[in-house]
Amino acid sequence: MTRVDFYILSTDDPSAALHYCCRLVEKAVNSRHRVVVIAADDAVVTELGEQLWGYRAEAFVPHGHDGRQLESVAILSAAEAESHYGDHDDVLINLGAEVPALFSRFQRVAELVFQQDELLQASRQRYAFYKHRGYPLFNHNIRV
Repeated sequence: MTRVDFYILSTDDPSAALHYCCRLVEKAVNSRHRVVVIAADDAVVTELGEQLWGYRAEAFVPHGHDGRQLESVAILSAAEAESHYGDHDDVLINLGAEVPALFSRFQRVAELVFQQDELLQASRQRYAFYKHRGYPLFNHNIRV
């Protein structure tokens, strides 16, 4: 069964959330996991891609914007994600407001929560969705 981790960030700054996402991606890749990141829209896809290139000088996180590529990390917008997961089924990081379609094919789902009212409500709804269906849930309070 898919494990779902909620990373509850102490900030309302979207760029800090993307920076923390880079940290999660790097950790997963260094542990030899393949990652799909679902972003809210194309602008977030682009910004996250840029942040991954400049995240840390000593880090190298190969990534692409197409789940069919043989990259360690695929960054997809919520609109394109359903049809472009490719063969990724290891780790899914959700930056979108909705529960991703086909999330249950992944071994782990990471939900990033940051302190903006409208996004907090969506995070609570996703939490209730997973809980109601019996998925194992884990919360991590993150200071950024």
